[in-house]
Amino acid sequence: MNTPQPRPASLWERLRTWLGRASSAQPRPIAEALWQATLATLPFLAVLPPDEQAGLRRLCGHFLARKEFHGAHGLQVTDAMALAVAAQACLPLLHLGPGADAPGDPRALAWYDDFVGIVLHPGLALARRDFTDDDGIVHQWQEELAGEAMPGGPVMLSWPDVAAAGESAAQGYNVVIHEFIHKMDLRDGAADACPPLPPDFLGQQGARAARQAWLGVLTPAWEDFCEQVIRAERFGQAEPWLDAYGAQSLDEFLAVACEAYFVNRATFGQHFPTLLTLFDAFFRPAR
Repeated sequence: MNTPQPRPASLWERLRTWLGRASSAQPRPIAEALWQATLATLPFLAVLPPDEQAGLRRLCGHFLARKEFHGAHGLQVTDAMALAVAAQACLPLLHLGPGADAPGDPRALAWYDDFVGIVLHPGLALARRDFTDDDGIVHQWQEELAGEAMPGGPVMLSWPDVAAAGESAAQGYNVVIHEFIHKMDLRDGAADACPPLPPDFLGQQGARAARQAWLGVLTPAWEDFCEQVIRAERFGQAEPWLDAYGAQSLDEFLAVACEAYFVNRATFGQHFPTLLTLFDAFFRPAR
Protein backbone atom coordinates (compact mmCIF):
# COMPACT_ATOMS: atom_id res chain seq x y z
CA MET A 1 0.00 0.00 0.00
CA ASN A 2 1.42 3.36 -1.03
CA THR A 3 1.58 5.99 1.66
CA PRO A 4 0.12 9.30 0.43
CA GLN A 5 2.78 11.92 0.07
CA PRO A 6 2.22 15.31 1.70
CA ARG A 7 1.21 18.08 -0.66
CA PRO A 8 4.17 20.42 -1.39
CA ALA A 9 3.77 23.78 0.25
CA SER A 10 2.75 26.57 -2.12
CA LEU A 11 4.86 29.65 -2.56
CA TRP A 12 2.37 31.63 -0.49
CA GLU A 13 2.46 29.05 2.30
CA ARG A 14 6.24 29.13 2.33
CA LEU A 15 6.15 32.92 2.39
CA ARG A 16 3.78 32.85 5.35
CA THR A 17 6.29 30.61 7.12
CA TRP A 18 9.00 33.18 6.45
CA LEU A 19 6.62 35.92 7.56
CA GLY A 20 6.11 34.16 10.87
CA ARG A 21 9.78 34.05 11.76
CA ALA A 22 10.85 36.63 14.29
CA SER A 23 13.92 38.72 13.52
CA SER A 24 16.77 38.95 16.02
CA ALA A 25 17.45 42.54 14.93
CA GLN A 26 16.11 45.06 17.39
CA PRO A 27 14.22 48.05 15.96
CA ARG A 28 15.99 51.36 15.95
CA PRO A 29 14.16 54.14 17.82
CA ILE A 30 13.07 56.96 15.55
CA ALA A 31 13.23 60.43 17.08
CA GLU A 32 9.93 62.29 17.03
CA ALA A 33 11.43 65.35 15.33
CA LEU A 34 12.96 63.19 12.60
CA TRP A 35 9.70 61.32 12.04
CA GLN A 36 7.67 64.51 11.78
CA ALA A 37 10.20 66.03 9.38
CA THR A 38 9.89 62.93 7.18
CA LEU A 39 6.09 63.17 7.12
CA ALA A 40 6.35 66.87 6.23
CA THR A 41 8.36 66.08 3.10
CA LEU A 42 6.13 63.17 2.04
CA PRO A 43 2.51 64.37 1.98
CA PHE A 44 1.17 60.99 0.86
CA LEU A 45 2.36 59.63 4.22
CA ALA A 46 1.24 62.64 6.24
CA VAL A 47 -2.40 62.01 5.23
CA LEU A 48 -2.41 58.45 6.59
CA PRO A 49 -4.66 57.86 9.62
CA PRO A 50 -2.87 57.93 12.99
CA ASP A 51 -2.91 54.14 13.41
CA GLU A 52 -1.34 53.66 9.99
CA GLN A 53 1.30 56.28 10.70
CA ALA A 54 2.13 54.50 13.95
CA GLY A 55 2.31 51.16 12.15
CA LEU A 56 4.51 52.60 9.43
CA ARG A 57 6.84 54.10 12.03
CA ARG A 58 7.09 50.71 13.73
CA LEU A 59 7.91 49.01 10.43
CA CYS A 60 10.56 51.63 9.66
CA GLY A 61 12.33 50.92 12.94
CA HIS A 62 12.60 47.23 12.12
CA PHE A 63 13.53 47.96 8.50
CA LEU A 64 16.40 50.22 9.53
CA ALA A 65 17.66 47.57 11.94
CA ARG A 66 17.84 44.98 9.16
CA LYS A 67 19.18 46.95 6.22
CA GLU A 68 22.55 48.55 5.51
CA PHE A 69 22.80 51.84 3.64
CA HIS A 70 25.77 52.79 1.49
CA GLY A 71 26.49 56.04 -0.35
CA ALA A 72 28.07 55.80 -3.80
CA HIS A 73 30.65 58.27 -5.12
CA GLY A 74 31.23 59.83 -1.72
CA LEU A 75 27.58 60.45 -0.87
CA GLN A 76 27.12 60.57 2.90
CA VAL A 77 23.90 58.86 3.97
CA THR A 78 22.25 60.61 6.92
CA ASP A 79 19.57 59.29 9.28
CA ALA A 80 17.03 61.49 7.51
CA MET A 81 17.94 60.00 4.13
CA ALA A 82 17.73 56.44 5.43
CA LEU A 83 14.36 57.09 7.07
CA ALA A 84 12.99 58.66 3.89
CA VAL A 85 13.81 55.45 2.02
CA ALA A 86 12.51 53.23 4.80
CA ALA A 87 9.17 55.03 5.07
CA GLN A 88 8.47 54.69 1.36
CA ALA A 89 9.77 51.13 1.11
CA CYS A 90 7.61 49.98 4.02
CA LEU A 91 4.39 51.57 2.76
CA PRO A 92 3.38 48.58 0.57
CA LEU A 93 3.82 46.25 3.58
CA LEU A 94 1.67 48.24 5.98
CA HIS A 95 -1.22 45.75 6.00
CA LEU A 96 0.58 42.55 4.96
CA GLY A 97 1.57 41.09 8.32
CA PRO A 98 0.12 37.58 8.75
CA GLY A 99 -3.12 37.94 10.64
CA ALA A 100 -2.17 41.36 11.95
CA ASP A 101 -4.84 43.13 13.97
CA ALA A 102 -3.17 46.50 13.44
CA PRO A 103 -1.08 48.02 10.62
CA GLY A 104 2.67 47.64 10.73
CA ASP A 105 3.32 43.99 11.65
CA PRO A 106 7.16 43.66 11.46
CA ARG A 107 6.83 40.12 10.13
CA ALA A 108 5.75 41.61 6.80
CA LEU A 109 9.38 42.66 6.28
CA ALA A 110 10.09 39.07 5.26
CA TRP A 111 9.06 40.21 1.78
CA TYR A 112 12.43 41.97 1.68
CA ASP A 113 14.55 39.28 3.32
CA ASP A 114 16.49 38.39 0.16
CA PHE A 115 18.83 41.38 0.47
CA VAL A 116 20.48 43.70 2.98
CA GLY A 117 22.17 46.51 1.08
CA ILE A 118 20.63 49.74 -0.19
CA VAL A 119 22.93 51.94 -2.28
CA LEU A 120 22.15 55.62 -2.72
CA HIS A 121 23.68 57.46 -5.66
CA PRO A 122 24.14 61.25 -5.86
CA GLY A 123 22.38 61.20 -9.24
CA LEU A 124 21.36 58.84 -12.01
CA ALA A 125 23.52 55.73 -12.16
CA LEU A 126 25.05 54.27 -15.30
CA ALA A 127 24.47 50.56 -15.80
CA ARG A 128 26.28 48.55 -18.46
CA ARG A 129 23.95 46.60 -20.72
CA ASP A 130 24.64 44.09 -23.46
CA PHE A 131 22.49 42.18 -25.89
CA THR A 132 23.35 39.43 -28.37
CA ASP A 133 21.23 39.55 -31.52
CA ASP A 134 20.18 36.64 -33.71
CA ASP A 135 23.41 36.93 -35.72
CA GLY A 136 25.54 36.54 -32.62
CA ILE A 137 26.62 40.18 -32.58
CA VAL A 138 26.97 41.64 -29.08
CA HIS A 139 25.62 45.16 -28.62
CA GLN A 140 26.77 47.10 -25.57
CA TRP A 141 25.54 50.40 -24.16
CA GLN A 142 25.14 52.29 -20.91
CA GLU A 143 21.72 53.01 -19.46
CA GLU A 144 20.89 55.80 -17.02
CA LEU A 145 18.90 54.53 -14.08
CA ALA A 146 17.06 56.20 -11.22
CA GLY A 147 16.81 52.85 -9.48
CA GLU A 148 17.35 49.13 -9.84
CA ALA A 149 16.36 46.08 -7.81
CA MET A 150 18.77 43.21 -8.38
CA PRO A 151 17.44 39.66 -7.88
CA GLY A 152 18.85 38.42 -4.59
CA GLY A 153 20.96 41.54 -4.35
CA PRO A 154 20.86 45.15 -3.24
CA VAL A 155 18.54 47.96 -4.24
CA MET A 156 20.07 50.98 -5.97
CA LEU A 157 18.37 54.39 -5.78
CA SER A 158 19.10 57.88 -7.05
CA TRP A 159 18.94 60.12 -4.00
CA PRO A 160 17.65 63.21 -5.90
CA ASP A 161 14.70 61.10 -7.09
CA VAL A 162 14.07 59.85 -3.57
CA ALA A 163 14.29 63.37 -2.14
CA ALA A 164 11.80 64.69 -4.70
CA ALA A 165 9.16 62.05 -3.88
CA GLY A 166 6.82 64.55 -2.27
CA GLU A 167 6.75 66.72 -5.39
CA SER A 168 6.63 63.89 -7.93
CA ALA A 169 3.64 62.21 -6.26
CA ALA A 170 1.31 64.36 -8.35
CA GLN A 171 2.57 62.48 -11.40
CA GLY A 172 2.32 59.14 -9.61
CA TYR A 173 6.10 58.75 -9.62
CA ASN A 174 8.06 57.16 -6.78
CA VAL A 175 11.36 55.39 -7.39
CA VAL A 176 11.54 53.76 -3.95
CA ILE A 177 8.15 52.08 -4.14
CA HIS A 178 8.82 51.13 -7.76
CA GLU A 179 11.99 49.20 -6.90
CA PHE A 180 10.58 47.59 -3.79
CA ILE A 181 7.53 46.38 -5.72
CA HIS A 182 10.04 44.68 -8.01
CA LYS A 183 11.46 43.00 -4.90
CA MET A 184 7.99 41.76 -3.98
CA ASP A 185 7.43 40.52 -7.52
CA LEU A 186 10.76 38.68 -7.39
CA ARG A 187 9.88 36.96 -4.11
CA ASP A 188 8.99 33.78 -6.00
CA GLY A 189 12.17 33.96 -8.07
CA ALA A 190 10.71 35.42 -11.26
CA ALA A 191 9.98 38.91 -12.54
CA ASP A 192 6.55 37.87 -13.79
CA ALA A 193 4.38 40.76 -12.55
CA CYS A 194 2.75 38.52 -9.95
CA PRO A 195 3.96 38.40 -6.34
CA PRO A 196 3.16 35.30 -4.29
CA LEU A 197 -0.57 35.42 -3.63
CA PRO A 198 -2.72 33.76 -0.97
CA PRO A 199 -4.42 30.72 -2.53
CA ASP A 200 -7.85 32.18 -1.74
CA PHE A 201 -7.07 35.54 -3.34
CA LEU A 202 -10.21 37.06 -4.88
CA GLY A 203 -12.16 34.00 -3.77
CA GLN A 204 -10.06 31.58 -5.81
CA GLN A 205 -9.18 28.03 -4.85
CA GLY A 206 -5.46 27.44 -5.16
CA ALA A 207 -2.37 29.39 -6.09
CA ARG A 208 -2.71 28.82 -9.84
CA ALA A 209 -6.26 30.16 -9.93
CA ALA A 210 -5.21 33.13 -7.79
CA ARG A 211 -2.42 33.92 -10.22
CA GLN A 212 -4.78 33.69 -13.19
CA ALA A 213 -7.21 36.03 -11.46
CA TRP A 214 -4.44 38.56 -10.78
CA LEU A 215 -3.09 38.50 -14.33
CA GLY A 216 -6.63 38.47 -15.70
CA VAL A 217 -7.03 42.02 -14.39
CA LEU A 218 -3.47 43.30 -14.72
CA THR A 219 -2.76 42.16 -18.28
CA PRO A 220 -5.75 43.83 -20.02
CA ALA A 221 -4.99 47.06 -18.13
CA TRP A 222 -1.40 46.92 -19.38
CA GLU A 223 -2.48 46.22 -22.96
CA ASP A 224 -4.84 49.21 -22.91
CA PHE A 225 -2.07 51.34 -21.44
CA CYS A 226 0.36 50.28 -24.18
CA GLU A 227 -2.20 51.33 -26.77
CA GLN A 228 -2.44 54.76 -25.14
CA VAL A 229 1.35 55.12 -25.21
CA ILE A 230 1.50 54.13 -28.88
CA ARG A 231 -1.27 56.55 -29.85
CA ALA A 232 0.49 59.35 -27.98
CA GLU A 233 3.91 58.65 -29.49
CA ARG A 234 2.83 57.95 -33.09
CA PHE A 235 -0.29 60.01 -33.56
CA GLY A 236 0.10 62.89 -31.12
CA GLN A 237 -2.83 61.94 -28.94
CA ALA A 238 -2.92 62.78 -25.25
CA GLU A 239 -0.19 61.12 -23.21
CA PRO A 240 -1.36 58.77 -20.46
CA TRP A 241 -1.10 60.03 -16.89
CA LEU A 242 0.96 57.04 -15.81
CA ASP A 243 4.68 56.94 -16.66
CA ALA A 244 5.10 55.57 -20.19
CA TYR A 245 7.96 53.40 -18.93
CA GLY A 246 5.28 51.00 -17.80
CA ALA A 247 4.77 49.97 -21.41
CA GLN A 248 8.20 48.30 -21.46
CA SER A 249 6.91 45.04 -19.99
CA LEU A 250 4.20 43.67 -17.75
CA ASP A 251 6.47 43.56 -14.69
CA GLU A 252 7.48 47.19 -15.24
CA PHE A 253 3.82 48.12 -15.59
CA LEU A 254 3.14 46.49 -12.22
CA ALA A 255 5.88 48.56 -10.57
CA VAL A 256 4.82 51.80 -12.28
CA ALA A 257 1.15 51.21 -11.44
CA CYS A 258 1.86 50.36 -7.80
CA GLU A 259 3.99 53.43 -7.20
CA ALA A 260 1.14 55.59 -8.48
CA TYR A 261 -1.40 53.63 -6.42
CA PHE A 262 0.47 54.36 -3.20
CA VAL A 263 1.37 58.01 -3.70
CA ASN A 264 -1.67 59.32 -5.59
CA ARG A 265 -4.56 56.98 -4.96
CA ALA A 266 -7.30 59.36 -6.08
CA THR A 267 -5.90 60.05 -9.54
CA PHE A 268 -4.81 56.44 -9.98
CA GLY A 269 -8.32 55.24 -9.22
CA GLN A 270 -9.80 57.58 -11.83
CA HIS A 271 -7.56 56.15 -14.55
CA PHE A 272 -7.38 52.52 -13.41
CA PRO A 273 -10.50 51.57 -11.40
CA THR A 274 -10.05 47.84 -11.97
CA LEU A 275 -6.45 47.97 -10.76
CA LEU A 276 -7.49 49.99 -7.72
CA THR A 277 -9.81 47.13 -6.71
CA LEU A 278 -7.13 44.52 -7.47
CA PHE A 279 -4.42 46.27 -5.48
CA ASP A 280 -6.78 46.95 -2.57
CA ALA A 281 -7.52 43.23 -2.38
CA PHE A 282 -3.82 42.43 -2.11
CA PHE A 283 -2.25 45.34 -0.23
CA ARG A 284 -5.21 46.00 2.08
CA PRO A 285 -6.74 42.56 2.61
CA ALA A 286 -9.88 42.34 4.73
CA ARG A 287 -9.21 40.99 8.21
